[in-house]
Amino acid sequence: MAKKRNRTRVSSKLDEIPEDLRLKVDVMLADTSNTYEYISQYLKEEGYDISKSSVGRYAMRSNTARQRLLEAQAQTEKLIQVVKDNPDADYSEAAILMTMNGLINKVATAEEEFQEMPLDKAGRLIASLSRTKIYKDKVKQDMKKKADIAFQEMEASMMQVIKNDPSLAEQLKKILTTAKERMLQDD
Repeated sequence: MAKKRNRTRVSSKLDEIPEDLRLKVDVMLADTSNTYEYISQYLKEEGYDISKSSVGRYAMRSNTARQRLLEAQAQTEKLIQVVKDNPDADYSEAAILMTMNGLINKVATAEEEFQEMPLDKAGRLIASLSRTKIYKDKVKQDMKKKADIAFQEMEASMMQVIKNDPSLAEQLKKILTTAKERMLQDD
């Protein structure tokens, strides 16, 4: 049986201070003129002995989380705009690309994140997305082949019916060719 891995959460002294004081620290961190030393001294005056390195680690963790939220919000806004601009588009491709981008970023910046997601799981997810893309491409190719066969059969049947009128046969052939081209277009 596989050994179950214990997940650990990062915790610091700053997580233990009162919420209102932590919010003040967050505001101070947002102002780049405040040094970690200055914030550490402020916390000591408030009765909390927190080193400047603890403040720095907290700031890095907070900035990483804030950056992830901003990136997710930006991606969501872009996707909403694409949906508004192209209501008939296939969004599974966009979702696959966004997920793949997130996984690739996870692998590229893998430090603490690998504690949360085992590397083999990230690899399985990437492989699964690749299989999905291959399957989607295969379905699209099969649909093109079936449409081509259907149009050829329909053209042959209609030509049989109207073979006595050459001008009508030529017009029908043009209509069928245009319809086939539109159906097989990549959007």
